[in-house]
Amino acid sequence: MAPQSKRSDAPDISYGKRSDAPDPTGTRADARRNRARILDAAREAVLAEGTDASLRAIARRAGVGVGTLYRHFPTREELIKELVRESFHALAARSGGLDAQTPPLDALAAWLADFARATTMYQGLPASLMATVADESSPLNRACQDMRQAGAALLRRAQDDGVIRGDIDGTDLFALASAIGWAAEQTADPDARRARLLRVVLDGLVERRQAPER
Repeated sequence: MAPQSKRSDAPDISYGKRSDAPDPTGTRADARRNRARILDAAREAVLAEGTDASLRAIARRAGVGVGTLYRHFPTREELIKELVRESFHALAARSGGLDAQTPPLDALAAWLADFARATTMYQGLPASLMATVADESSPLNRACQDMRQAGAALLRRAQDDGVIRGDIDGTDLFALASAIGWAAEQTADPDARRARLLRVVLDGLVERRQAPER
């Protein structure tokens, strides 16, 4: 008996799936792009307007619908936390570069300036930052811990080099940087206030070597 001919309306399975099936890889790529656009737009809006920036305006700036924004970030708090988490991780990574190529005191000063500036980017963040570090259930906990560890490593390097006093630790440094960010935020010119406070703090951290007795 001759073999039956292949039905012309049978689905083409020569490549393992129908040629008109949706591409989940493409869908995931679109979702990643949308998420990145939302975060970029939110970062710009928060820097300009604070954490009360309109979510609808953020969605428009990102070129997505507000429903897409809420699918990625169901609440304003989740969106802000992700912005802060990304910011802190980026600063922690930059601290690694400072540790490798910058003199110890300069590296520590740069870290303090970067961290204090980051805390003032988001209205209301510095006041809650210390509590967040201690709260292991907080989405910001890991990011804050990474930043504190990065600062502590820079501090130890400066102490080992003999340029920073040895009676403070990373927890002290983290508290000082957070306080600088909070204090600067209370003024009309936060950049100037932050720079002045950083100079005062660094002056207090520098190891004072006594002149040898004659």
